[in-house]
Amino acid sequence: MTTPKRPFHIASDAEIKRGEVSDVYFARTVEILRHRQDRKRVKAEIYLKSLPDDWRWGILAGIQEAAVLLEGLPVDVRAMDEGTVFEPYQPVLVIEGTYVEWAQYETALLGLLCQAAGIATKAARCKKAAGERQVISFGARRMHPALAPMIERNAFIGGCDGVAVTKSAELIDADPMGTIPHSLVLMVGDTVEALQAFHEVIDPKVRRVALIDTLQDEKFEAIRVAEALGKDLYAVRLDTPSSRRGDFYRIIEEVRWELNLRGFDHVKIIASGGVDEYEILRLNPVVDAYGVGTSIANAPVLNFALDIMEIEGHAIAKRGKWSGAKEVFRCRGCRATVVVPAAKRPAPCACGQPVWSATPPGAGAAADTPARGEPVWEALLKPLVAAGRIVRDLPPPRTIREFVLDQLAAVPLEIPGRRGLRQDF
Repeated sequence: MTTPKRPFHIASDAEIKRGEVSDVYFARTVEILRHRQDRKRVKAEIYLKSLPDDWRWGILAGIQEAAVLLEGLPVDVRAMDEGTVFEPYQPVLVIEGTYVEWAQYETALLGLLCQAAGIATKAARCKKAAGERQVISFGARRMHPALAPMIERNAFIGGCDGVAVTKSAELIDADPMGTIPHSLVLMVGDTVEALQAFHEVIDPKVRRVALIDTLQDEKFEAIRVAEALGKDLYAVRLDTPSSRRGDFYRIIEEVRWELNLRGFDHVKIIASGGVDEYEILRLNPVVDAYGVGTSIANAPVLNFALDIMEIEGHAIAKRGKWSGAKEVFRCRGCRATVVVPAAKRPAPCACGQPVWSATPPGAGAAADTPARGEPVWEALLKPLVAAGRIVRDLPPPRTIREFVLDQLAAVPLEIPGRRGLRQDF
């Protein structure tokens, strides 16, 4: 039997970095331009025209990997901060350099941003729907294992409170989170006995969570595990398959009633299995935390495109695109965002809110006196790579996550099934 040259069908870090993961037409374009001795310098931008389904906003992710991909190339790059909330028609990254020297990296660059941003956005939507309830990423098993750390890192920065895979947890400097698999219950032969074995063997710092839908009715299994562990039981998890679920809300409501009736009010309820942001909104009244798998891991990619906007300083673009270099500004007061030609600055924001002055007050003014005037616009496109050198600090995942959660407080989540209406949390 012949052993494959490559056991797993993935590109290596070195192959990606060399620009070998590229659509062939870029290689042919570079060959033609070099034959023509074309060394024109171009400026291109990445943005998208629309978001999937009824989404109103996206979370930018993949910037760290993009910076590493482009590091060492003779290019200048400006980009929004990783974790920035953005909307269609807002450039999120701008790259400038001699085209033939970076053209072959377009495929990989878009791939890094499209999938990472899709995952982070779906995670953010789930976390937004859940509010203060925990959301744990359970979806690594739905994708190629080589992608698991990427998936769960972006799920975490998008707002998930934890991840399940050990290697992914290393990437975000956190402990992995998980309960008991159905297989343990089946191997031991009883839910309570499996939980007691877990309680005896596993480090006490790990919360005791019982999976209660393997063999018997969830209500009776919940009562049994609560009576067995008492105050040591942190939660019960329902992962009831859709084929047996019926009305999931009513099943969970029944479990909650029976636990409370017997004095087990402290036991939390975790729901998993086919959960997304819409199911979360429906289940919130009876659920304390969620395990979200497929809907985050298999999130729709965000269809970013990369298009030339200037050649040798002259504005030019394909049909349907706005030519010329651009800037993106966000109002620090109301967070309104505008796109303007690079040579211009935005007019005063319509919100008219006062802002704190960044300049020391004049003579006679107290040091803490707020200044009233035009709201301050923040430039969202910031230097990332200059002449091939990364020039921006790349924050750790936890810092990016905090940035995302701060922004989520100010954006809406649509009411499911009622397109065009919004629910603000």
